Amino acid sequence: MAAEPPSSLSYRTTGSTCLHPLSQLLGIPLDQVNFVACQLVALFAAFWFRIYLRPGKTSPLVRHMLATIFGIYFVIFCFGWYSAHLFVLVLMCYGIMVTASVSNIHRYSFFVAMGYLTICHISRIYIFHYGILTTDFSGPLMIVTQKITTLAFQVHDGLGRRAEDLSAEQHRLAVKVKPSFLEYLSYLLNFMSVIAGPCNNFKDYIAFIEERHIQMKLLEVNWKEKGFHSLPEPSPTGAVIHKLSMTLVSLLLFLTLTKTFPVTCLVDDWFVHRADFLTRLGYLYVVMQASKPKYYLAWTLADAVNNAAGFGFSGVDQNGNFCWDLLSNLNIWKIETATSFKMYLGNWNIQTATWLKRVCYERVPWYPTVFTFILSALWHGVYPGYYFTFLTGILVTVAARTVRNNCRHYFLSSKALKAVYDVATWAATQLAVSYTVVPFLLLAAEPAIGLYKSMYFYLHIICLLIILILPIRPHSHIQRQPQNSVNKKKRD
Repeated sequence: MAAEPPSSLSYRTTGSTCLHPLSQLLGIPLDQVNFVACQLVALFAAFWFRIYLRPGKTSPLVRHMLATIFGIYFVIFCFGWYSAHLFVLVLMCYGIMVTASVSNIHRYSFFVAMGYLTICHISRIYIFHYGILTTDFSGPLMIVTQKITTLAFQVHDGLGRRAEDLSAEQHRLAVKVKPSFLEYLSYLLNFMSVIAGPCNNFKDYIAFIEERHIQMKLLEVNWKEKGFHSLPEPSPTGAVIHKLSMTLVSLLLFLTLTKTFPVTCLVDDWFVHRADFLTRLGYLYVVMQASKPKYYLAWTLADAVNNAAGFGFSGVDQNGNFCWDLLSNLNIWKIETATSFKMYLGNWNIQTATWLKRVCYERVPWYPTVFTFILSALWHGVYPGYYFTFLTGILVTVAARTVRNNCRHYFLSSKALKAVYDVATWAATQLAVSYTVVPFLLLAAEPAIGLYKSMYFYLHIICLLIILILPIRPHSHIQRQPQNSVNKKKRD
Protein backbone atom coordinates (compact mmCIF):
# COMPACT_ATOMS: atom_id res chain seq x y z
CA MET A 1 0.00 0.00 0.00
CA ALA A 2 1.41 3.36 -0.96
CA ALA A 3 2.27 5.62 1.89
CA GLU A 4 0.12 8.69 2.26
CA PRO A 5 1.22 12.10 3.45
CA PRO A 6 1.30 12.46 7.22
CA SER A 7 -1.37 15.13 7.12
CA SER A 8 -3.72 12.78 5.33
CA LEU A 9 -3.06 9.98 7.77
CA SER A 10 -3.60 12.21 10.80
CA TYR A 11 -6.96 13.45 9.50
CA ARG A 12 -8.56 10.04 9.14
CA THR A 13 -10.79 9.84 12.17
CA THR A 14 -14.50 9.54 12.83
CA GLY A 15 -14.12 11.67 15.97
CA SER A 16 -13.89 15.43 16.31
CA THR A 17 -11.64 17.27 13.85
CA CYS A 18 -11.40 20.53 15.80
CA LEU A 19 -7.83 19.68 16.90
CA HIS A 20 -6.67 18.92 13.35
CA PRO A 21 -4.38 22.03 13.19
CA LEU A 22 -2.64 20.91 16.39
CA SER A 23 -2.30 17.40 14.96
CA GLN A 24 -0.60 18.79 11.86
CA LEU A 25 1.66 21.03 13.92
CA LEU A 26 2.87 18.15 16.12
CA GLY A 27 2.94 15.55 13.35
CA ILE A 28 0.87 13.17 15.49
CA PRO A 29 -2.27 11.38 14.19
CA LEU A 30 -5.48 13.21 15.08
CA ASP A 31 -7.01 10.30 16.97
CA GLN A 32 -3.99 10.26 19.31
CA VAL A 33 -4.25 14.02 19.84
CA ASN A 34 -7.97 13.64 20.63
CA PHE A 35 -7.16 10.87 23.11
CA VAL A 36 -4.59 12.91 25.02
CA ALA A 37 -6.82 16.00 24.95
CA CYS A 38 -9.75 14.06 26.43
CA GLN A 39 -7.58 12.58 29.15
CA LEU A 40 -6.24 16.03 30.09
CA VAL A 41 -9.77 17.45 30.23
CA ALA A 42 -10.78 14.39 32.26
CA LEU A 43 -7.93 15.15 34.68
CA PHE A 44 -9.25 18.65 35.40
CA ALA A 45 -12.82 17.33 35.52
CA ALA A 46 -11.68 14.73 38.06
CA PHE A 47 -10.29 17.38 40.42
CA TRP A 48 -13.54 19.34 40.07
CA PHE A 49 -15.54 16.15 40.65
CA ARG A 50 -13.67 15.39 43.89
CA ILE A 51 -13.65 18.94 45.30
CA TYR A 52 -17.03 20.34 44.29
CA LEU A 53 -19.18 17.23 43.93
CA ARG A 54 -18.46 15.53 47.22
CA PRO A 55 -21.35 13.39 48.49
CA GLY A 56 -21.81 15.81 51.39
CA LYS A 57 -22.62 18.51 48.82
CA THR A 58 -24.05 16.37 46.02
CA SER A 59 -26.18 13.23 45.97
CA PRO A 60 -24.80 9.96 44.52
CA LEU A 61 -27.50 10.26 41.83
CA VAL A 62 -25.98 13.51 40.54
CA ARG A 63 -22.45 12.08 40.71
CA HIS A 64 -23.55 9.04 38.69
CA MET A 65 -25.28 11.23 36.11
CA LEU A 66 -22.41 13.68 35.60
CA ALA A 67 -19.77 10.94 35.48
CA THR A 68 -21.82 9.18 32.79
CA ILE A 69 -22.59 12.30 30.72
CA PHE A 70 -18.93 13.36 30.65
CA GLY A 71 -17.88 9.83 29.72
CA ILE A 72 -20.37 9.63 26.83
CA TYR A 73 -19.21 13.03 25.55
CA PHE A 74 -15.54 11.99 25.62
CA VAL A 75 -16.30 8.78 23.71
CA ILE A 76 -18.25 10.65 21.02
CA PHE A 77 -15.52 13.31 20.78
CA CYS A 78 -12.82 10.68 20.23
CA PHE A 79 -14.67 8.14 18.10
CA GLY A 80 -17.71 9.79 16.54
CA TRP A 81 -20.25 7.33 15.20
CA TYR A 82 -17.98 4.39 16.12
CA SER A 83 -19.02 5.05 19.73
CA ALA A 84 -22.40 3.53 18.81
CA HIS A 85 -20.72 0.11 19.12
CA LEU A 86 -19.99 0.85 22.76
CA PHE A 87 -23.54 1.97 23.52
CA VAL A 88 -25.11 -0.99 21.71
CA LEU A 89 -23.01 -3.47 23.68
CA VAL A 90 -23.80 -1.75 27.00
CA LEU A 91 -27.56 -1.76 26.31
CA MET A 92 -27.58 -5.39 25.16
CA CYS A 93 -25.72 -6.54 28.26
CA TYR A 94 -27.93 -4.53 30.60
CA GLY A 95 -30.87 -6.36 29.00
CA ILE A 96 -29.14 -9.61 29.95
CA MET A 97 -28.47 -8.26 33.45
CA VAL A 98 -32.18 -7.63 34.15
CA THR A 99 -33.71 -10.60 32.30
CA ALA A 100 -31.30 -13.54 32.64
CA SER A 101 -31.36 -15.91 35.58
CA VAL A 102 -28.56 -15.49 38.10
CA SER A 103 -27.37 -19.01 37.30
CA ASN A 104 -26.68 -18.04 33.68
CA ILE A 105 -26.16 -14.28 33.79
CA HIS A 106 -22.37 -14.59 33.71
CA ARG A 107 -22.39 -16.99 30.76
CA TYR A 108 -24.73 -14.91 28.61
CA SER A 109 -22.93 -11.67 29.42
CA PHE A 110 -19.53 -13.21 28.73
CA PHE A 111 -20.45 -14.69 25.34
CA VAL A 112 -22.37 -11.63 24.15
CA ALA A 113 -19.65 -9.16 25.21
CA MET A 114 -16.76 -11.26 23.91
CA GLY A 115 -18.68 -12.13 20.74
CA TYR A 116 -19.48 -8.51 19.93
CA LEU A 117 -15.91 -7.46 20.68
CA THR A 118 -14.56 -10.22 18.41
CA ILE A 119 -16.86 -9.17 15.56
CA CYS A 120 -15.56 -5.61 15.85
CA HIS A 121 -11.97 -6.88 15.91
CA ILE A 122 -12.58 -8.93 12.75
CA SER A 123 -14.17 -5.97 10.97
CA ARG A 124 -11.07 -3.86 11.57
CA ILE A 125 -8.87 -6.47 9.89
CA TYR A 126 -10.92 -7.69 6.97
CA ILE A 127 -13.06 -4.62 6.24
CA PHE A 128 -10.71 -1.79 7.20
CA HIS A 129 -7.37 -3.37 6.19
CA TYR A 130 -5.93 -3.97 9.66
CA GLY A 131 -7.47 -0.73 10.95
CA ILE A 132 -4.37 1.21 10.00
CA LEU A 133 -6.29 4.12 8.46
CA THR A 134 -9.26 4.16 10.82
CA THR A 135 -9.82 5.33 14.35
CA ASP A 136 -9.18 2.49 16.81
CA PHE A 137 -12.41 2.33 18.81
CA SER A 138 -11.58 -1.14 20.13
CA GLY A 139 -9.77 0.18 23.24
CA PRO A 140 -12.87 1.48 25.08
CA LEU A 141 -14.80 -1.56 23.83
CA MET A 142 -12.20 -3.87 25.39
CA ILE A 143 -12.39 -2.01 28.71
CA VAL A 144 -16.21 -2.14 28.72
CA THR A 145 -16.08 -5.87 27.93
CA GLN A 146 -13.90 -6.41 30.99
CA LYS A 147 -16.29 -4.47 33.19
CA ILE A 148 -19.42 -6.17 31.82
CA THR A 149 -18.03 -9.64 32.44
CA THR A 150 -16.53 -8.69 35.81
CA LEU A 151 -19.87 -7.39 37.06
CA ALA A 152 -21.79 -10.36 35.63
CA PHE A 153 -19.56 -12.87 37.42
CA GLN A 154 -19.74 -10.88 40.66
CA VAL A 155 -23.56 -10.74 40.47
CA HIS A 156 -23.56 -14.49 39.81
CA ASP A 157 -21.31 -15.02 42.85
CA GLY A 158 -23.52 -12.83 45.04
CA LEU A 159 -26.92 -14.12 43.99
CA GLY A 160 -26.39 -17.49 42.33
CA ARG A 161 -23.87 -19.32 44.50
CA ARG A 162 -23.61 -20.40 48.10
CA ALA A 163 -21.23 -18.42 50.31
CA GLU A 164 -19.26 -21.55 51.25
CA ASP A 165 -18.49 -22.20 47.57
CA LEU A 166 -16.78 -18.83 47.13
CA SER A 167 -13.15 -18.00 47.70
CA ALA A 168 -12.40 -15.20 50.17
CA GLU A 169 -11.87 -12.71 47.34
CA GLN A 170 -15.03 -13.76 45.49
CA HIS A 171 -17.01 -13.39 48.69
CA ARG A 172 -15.58 -9.91 49.27
CA LEU A 173 -16.40 -8.74 45.74
CA ALA A 174 -19.75 -10.50 45.33
CA VAL A 175 -22.64 -8.18 44.38
CA LYS A 176 -25.83 -8.97 46.29
CA VAL A 177 -28.21 -6.63 44.40
CA LYS A 178 -28.42 -6.08 40.65
CA PRO A 179 -27.41 -2.53 39.69
CA SER A 180 -29.92 0.07 38.53
CA PHE A 181 -29.70 1.29 34.94
CA LEU A 182 -27.92 4.50 35.98
CA GLU A 183 -25.46 2.63 38.19
CA TYR A 184 -24.74 0.26 35.30
CA LEU A 185 -24.14 3.11 32.85
CA SER A 186 -22.02 5.02 35.34
CA TYR A 187 -19.84 2.00 36.13
CA LEU A 188 -19.24 1.23 32.46
CA LEU A 189 -19.11 4.70 30.89
CA ASN A 190 -17.77 7.06 33.58
CA PHE A 191 -15.33 9.66 32.28
CA MET A 192 -12.45 8.49 34.51
CA SER A 193 -12.02 5.14 32.80
CA VAL A 194 -14.12 4.96 29.62
CA ILE A 195 -11.26 5.99 27.31
CA ALA A 196 -8.25 4.15 28.73
CA GLY A 197 -9.53 2.14 31.69
CA PRO A 198 -8.61 0.51 33.85
CA CYS A 199 -11.15 -2.14 34.78
CA ASN A 200 -12.29 -1.99 38.41
CA ASN A 201 -14.74 -3.74 40.69
CA PHE A 202 -18.36 -2.64 40.89
CA LYS A 203 -18.42 -2.53 44.71
CA ASP A 204 -15.32 -0.34 44.79
CA TYR A 205 -16.83 2.03 42.23
CA ILE A 206 -20.15 2.36 44.08
CA ALA A 207 -18.27 2.94 47.34
CA PHE A 208 -16.31 5.70 45.58
CA ILE A 209 -19.47 7.39 44.28
CA GLU A 210 -21.00 7.26 47.78
CA GLU A 211 -17.67 8.35 49.37
CA ARG A 212 -17.29 5.11 51.32
CA HIS A 213 -14.29 4.01 49.27
CA ILE A 214 -11.46 5.38 51.43
CA GLN A 215 -13.09 4.54 54.74
CA MET A 216 -13.77 1.00 53.51
CA LYS A 217 -10.11 0.47 52.58
CA LEU A 218 -8.90 1.92 55.88
CA LEU A 219 -11.14 -0.46 57.80
CA GLU A 220 -9.78 -3.39 55.77
CA VAL A 221 -6.22 -2.60 56.89
CA ASN A 222 -7.27 -1.70 60.48
CA TRP A 223 -6.05 1.90 60.50
CA LYS A 224 -5.66 2.02 64.30
CA GLU A 225 -2.91 -0.59 64.13
CA LYS A 226 -1.10 1.63 61.61
CA GLY A 227 -0.63 4.30 64.28
CA PHE A 228 -3.57 6.61 63.50
CA HIS A 229 -5.60 7.82 66.48
CA SER A 230 -8.51 9.07 64.39
CA LEU A 231 -9.81 8.16 60.95
CA PRO A 232 -7.40 9.87 58.52
CA GLU A 233 -8.41 11.62 55.31
CA PRO A 234 -5.81 10.69 52.69
CA SER A 235 -5.28 13.15 49.83
CA PRO A 236 -4.45 11.86 46.35
CA THR A 237 -2.55 15.04 45.39
CA GLY A 238 0.91 13.59 45.99
CA ALA A 239 0.10 10.41 44.06
CA VAL A 240 -1.36 12.43 41.18
CA ILE A 241 1.72 14.69 40.95
CA HIS A 242 4.02 11.64 40.96
CA LYS A 243 2.02 9.92 38.22
CA LEU A 244 1.81 13.07 36.11
CA SER A 245 5.60 13.36 36.37
CA MET A 246 5.92 9.79 35.10
CA THR A 247 3.46 10.64 32.35
CA LEU A 248 5.57 13.60 31.25
CA VAL A 249 8.74 11.48 31.17
CA SER A 250 6.89 8.82 29.16
CA LEU A 251 5.67 11.47 26.73
CA LEU A 252 9.21 12.75 26.17
CA LEU A 253 10.46 9.21 25.61
CA PHE A 254 7.60 8.57 23.20
CA LEU A 255 8.42 11.69 21.17
CA THR A 256 12.13 10.81 21.03
CA LEU A 257 13.00 7.15 21.62
CA THR A 258 9.85 5.66 20.10
CA LYS A 259 10.11 7.87 17.01
CA THR A 260 13.80 6.97 16.61
CA PHE A 261 13.32 3.21 16.89
CA PRO A 262 9.91 2.36 15.40
CA VAL A 263 8.86 -1.27 15.29
CA THR A 264 8.93 -1.12 11.48
CA CYS A 265 12.74 -1.25 11.76
CA LEU A 266 12.39 -4.96 12.50
CA VAL A 267 11.13 -5.75 9.00
CA ASP A 268 13.85 -3.77 7.21
CA ASP A 269 16.00 -5.75 4.78
CA TRP A 270 19.13 -4.83 6.81
CA PHE A 271 17.72 -6.35 10.01
CA VAL A 272 16.19 -9.48 8.48
CA HIS A 273 18.94 -10.45 6.01
CA ARG A 274 22.22 -8.66 6.70
CA ALA A 275 22.65 -8.09 10.46
CA ASP A 276 24.37 -10.84 12.43
CA PHE A 277 22.48 -12.73 15.14
CA LEU A 278 23.85 -10.84 18.15
CA THR A 279 23.11 -7.51 16.47
CA ARG A 280 19.55 -8.63 15.81
CA LEU A 281 19.22 -9.73 19.42
CA GLY A 282 20.40 -6.38 20.78
CA TYR A 283 18.46 -4.30 18.27
CA LEU A 284 15.28 -6.24 18.98
CA TYR A 285 15.65 -5.44 22.69
CA VAL A 286 16.19 -1.72 21.98
CA VAL A 287 13.16 -1.50 19.68
CA MET A 288 10.95 -3.32 22.18
CA GLN A 289 12.10 -0.95 24.93
CA ALA A 290 11.25 1.97 22.65
CA SER A 291 7.72 0.64 22.15
CA LYS A 292 6.86 0.82 25.88
CA PRO A 293 6.56 4.59 26.57
CA LYS A 294 3.18 4.93 24.84
CA TYR A 295 1.73 2.28 27.17
CA TYR A 296 3.41 3.86 30.20
CA LEU A 297 1.94 7.20 29.12
CA ALA A 298 -1.65 6.03 28.57
CA TRP A 299 -1.93 3.83 31.66
CA THR A 300 -0.18 6.17 34.09
CA LEU A 301 -2.27 9.14 32.94
CA ALA A 302 -5.46 7.06 33.28
CA ASP A 303 -4.42 6.10 36.81
CA ALA A 304 -3.78 9.77 37.65
CA VAL A 305 -7.24 10.75 36.38
CA ASN A 306 -8.92 8.22 38.66
CA ASN A 307 -6.81 9.28 41.65
CA ALA A 308 -7.57 12.96 41.00
CA ALA A 309 -11.27 12.11 41.33
CA GLY A 310 -10.56 10.38 44.66
CA PHE A 311 -10.75 6.81 43.32
CA GLY A 312 -7.96 4.26 43.65
CA PHE A 313 -7.03 4.34 47.35
CA SER A 314 -5.76 0.91 48.39
CA GLY A 315 -4.81 1.36 52.04
CA VAL A 316 -1.70 1.96 54.11
CA ASP A 317 1.70 0.34 53.56
CA GLN A 318 4.06 -1.04 56.21
CA ASN A 319 5.64 2.39 56.70
CA GLY A 320 2.32 4.09 57.33
CA ASN A 321 2.17 5.75 53.90
CA PHE A 322 -1.11 6.06 52.03
CA CYS A 323 -1.23 4.00 48.84
CA TRP A 324 -3.13 5.01 45.71
CA ASP A 325 -2.39 1.98 43.54
CA LEU A 326 -5.70 0.11 43.61
CA LEU A 327 -6.21 0.86 39.90
CA SER A 328 -2.57 1.00 38.80
CA ASN A 329 -2.04 -0.88 35.56
CA LEU A 330 1.72 -1.28 35.77
CA ASN A 331 4.75 -1.07 38.00
CA ILE A 332 7.50 0.33 35.79
CA TRP A 333 10.37 -0.42 38.17
CA LYS A 334 9.38 -4.06 38.62
CA ILE A 335 8.85 -4.45 34.86
CA GLU A 336 12.32 -3.17 34.03
CA THR A 337 13.99 -5.20 36.80
CA ALA A 338 11.92 -8.38 36.43
CA THR A 339 13.90 -11.59 36.90
CA SER A 340 11.19 -13.94 35.68
CA PHE A 341 8.60 -14.06 32.93
CA LYS A 342 5.89 -14.36 35.58
CA MET A 343 7.13 -11.28 37.46
CA TYR A 344 7.20 -9.28 34.23
CA LEU A 345 3.65 -10.25 33.26
CA GLY A 346 2.44 -9.72 36.82
CA ASN A 347 3.42 -6.05 36.66
CA TRP A 348 2.33 -5.31 33.09
CA ASN A 349 -1.32 -4.47 32.42
CA ILE A 350 -2.10 -5.48 35.98
CA GLN A 351 -5.85 -4.91 35.87
CA THR A 352 -6.24 -7.02 32.74
CA ALA A 353 -4.23 -9.80 34.36
CA THR A 354 -6.52 -9.55 37.40
CA TRP A 355 -9.59 -9.71 35.15
CA LEU A 356 -8.24 -12.82 33.38
CA LYS A 357 -7.59 -14.47 36.73
CA ARG A 358 -11.05 -13.72 38.11
CA VAL A 359 -13.16 -14.65 35.08
CA CYS A 360 -11.04 -17.48 33.67
CA TYR A 361 -8.01 -18.80 35.55
CA GLU A 362 -9.81 -19.34 38.86
CA ARG A 363 -12.93 -20.78 37.24
CA VAL A 364 -11.93 -23.24 34.53
CA PRO A 365 -11.35 -26.77 35.85
CA TRP A 366 -8.78 -27.82 33.21
CA TYR A 367 -5.59 -26.25 31.82
CA PRO A 368 -6.18 -22.80 33.35
CA THR A 369 -2.93 -21.36 31.96
CA VAL A 370 -3.76 -22.37 28.39
CA PHE A 371 -7.35 -21.13 28.53
CA THR A 372 -6.24 -17.87 30.13
CA PHE A 373 -3.73 -17.20 27.32
CA ILE A 374 -6.41 -18.02 24.73
CA LEU A 375 -8.92 -15.64 26.33
CA SER A 376 -6.25 -12.95 26.54
CA ALA A 377 -5.51 -13.34 22.82
CA LEU A 378 -9.22 -13.21 21.87
CA TRP A 379 -9.77 -10.15 24.03
CA HIS A 380 -6.84 -8.32 22.47
CA GLY A 381 -8.05 -9.06 18.95
CA VAL A 382 -7.76 -11.40 15.99
CA TYR A 383 -4.55 -10.16 14.45
CA PRO A 384 -2.37 -13.21 13.69
CA GLY A 385 0.55 -11.63 15.52
CA TYR A 386 -1.38 -11.75 18.79
CA TYR A 387 -1.66 -15.51 18.56
CA PHE A 388 2.04 -15.92 17.79
CA THR A 389 2.74 -13.93 20.95
CA PHE A 390 0.34 -15.77 23.24
CA LEU A 391 1.21 -19.25 21.98
CA THR A 392 4.89 -18.44 22.39
CA GLY A 393 4.03 -17.04 25.82
CA ILE A 394 2.58 -20.37 26.92
CA LEU A 395 5.77 -22.14 25.87
CA VAL A 396 8.02 -19.60 27.60
CA THR A 397 5.92 -19.67 30.79
CA VAL A 398 6.15 -23.46 31.09
CA ALA A 399 9.88 -23.48 30.29
CA ALA A 400 10.65 -20.66 32.73
CA ARG A 401 8.71 -22.40 35.48
CA THR A 402 10.59 -25.64 34.79
CA VAL A 403 13.99 -23.95 34.94
CA ARG A 404 13.12 -22.13 38.16
CA ASN A 405 11.85 -25.26 39.91
CA ASN A 406 14.91 -27.28 38.86
CA CYS A 407 17.73 -24.75 39.23
CA ARG A 408 16.94 -21.86 41.54
CA HIS A 409 17.66 -23.67 44.82
CA TYR A 410 21.29 -24.25 43.75
CA PHE A 411 21.90 -20.47 43.80
CA LEU A 412 20.48 -19.66 47.23
CA SER A 413 23.45 -20.79 49.30
CA SER A 414 25.28 -17.44 49.10
CA LYS A 415 24.61 -13.82 48.20
CA ALA A 416 27.17 -13.93 45.39
CA LEU A 417 25.50 -16.90 43.71
CA LYS A 418 22.06 -15.33 44.20
CA ALA A 419 23.33 -12.12 42.56
CA VAL A 420 24.66 -14.09 39.58
CA TYR A 421 21.33 -15.89 39.29
CA ASP A 422 19.39 -12.61 39.43
CA VAL A 423 21.53 -10.96 36.73
CA ALA A 424 21.29 -14.00 34.46
CA THR A 425 17.53 -14.35 34.89
CA TRP A 426 17.02 -10.60 34.39
CA ALA A 427 18.86 -10.71 31.05
CA ALA A 428 17.04 -13.89 30.00
CA THR A 429 13.66 -12.41 30.97
CA GLN A 430 14.18 -9.16 29.05
CA LEU A 431 15.34 -10.98 25.92
CA ALA A 432 12.54 -13.53 26.18
CA VAL A 433 9.90 -10.82 26.54
CA SER A 434 11.30 -8.93 23.55
CA TYR A 435 11.25 -12.07 21.42
CA THR A 436 7.78 -13.11 22.56
CA VAL A 437 6.07 -9.73 22.22
CA VAL A 438 7.38 -8.60 18.83
CA PRO A 439 4.62 -10.34 16.76
CA PHE A 440 2.07 -8.53 18.95
CA LEU A 441 3.37 -5.24 17.55
CA LEU A 442 3.92 -6.45 13.98
CA LEU A 443 0.29 -7.68 13.85
CA ALA A 444 0.47 -9.63 10.57
CA ALA A 445 1.68 -13.22 10.19
CA GLU A 446 4.17 -12.73 7.37
CA PRO A 447 6.51 -10.20 9.07
CA ALA A 448 6.27 -12.12 12.36
CA ILE A 449 7.33 -15.40 10.71
CA GLY A 450 10.05 -13.59 8.76
CA LEU A 451 11.47 -12.09 11.93
CA TYR A 452 11.39 -15.41 13.80
CA LYS A 453 13.15 -17.05 10.85
CA SER A 454 15.85 -14.41 10.99
CA MET A 455 16.26 -15.24 14.70
CA TYR A 456 16.36 -18.98 13.89
CA PHE A 457 13.37 -19.58 16.20
CA TYR A 458 16.02 -19.74 18.92
CA LEU A 459 13.72 -19.20 21.92
CA HIS A 460 11.14 -21.71 20.70
CA ILE A 461 13.87 -24.34 20.35
CA ILE A 462 15.41 -23.57 23.75
CA CYS A 463 12.03 -23.72 25.49
CA LEU A 464 11.11 -27.02 23.85
CA LEU A 465 14.44 -28.56 24.84
CA ILE A 466 14.01 -27.38 28.44
CA ILE A 467 10.52 -28.86 28.65
CA LEU A 468 11.62 -32.16 27.08
CA ILE A 469 14.87 -32.59 29.03
CA LEU A 470 14.26 -31.18 32.51
CA PRO A 471 11.85 -33.00 34.84
CA ILE A 472 8.59 -31.32 35.79
CA ARG A 473 8.82 -30.65 39.51
CA PRO A 474 5.92 -29.59 41.75
CA HIS A 475 5.73 -25.92 42.70
CA SER A 476 3.76 -23.82 45.15
CA HIS A 477 0.84 -23.16 42.81
CA ILE A 478 0.27 -26.85 42.17
CA GLN A 479 0.40 -27.54 45.88
CA ARG A 480 -2.35 -24.99 46.46
CA GLN A 481 -4.64 -26.49 43.86
CA PRO A 482 -6.36 -29.14 46.03
CA GLN A 483 -7.57 -26.37 48.36
CA ASN A 484 -9.64 -24.85 45.57
CA SER A 485 -10.28 -27.92 43.42
CA VAL A 486 -13.70 -28.57 44.92
CA ASN A 487 -14.74 -24.98 44.36
CA LYS A 488 -13.48 -25.05 40.78
CA LYS A 489 -15.63 -28.03 39.92
CA LYS A 490 -18.67 -26.34 41.37
CA ARG A 491 -18.14 -23.09 39.52
CA ASP A 492 -20.04 -22.20 36.39
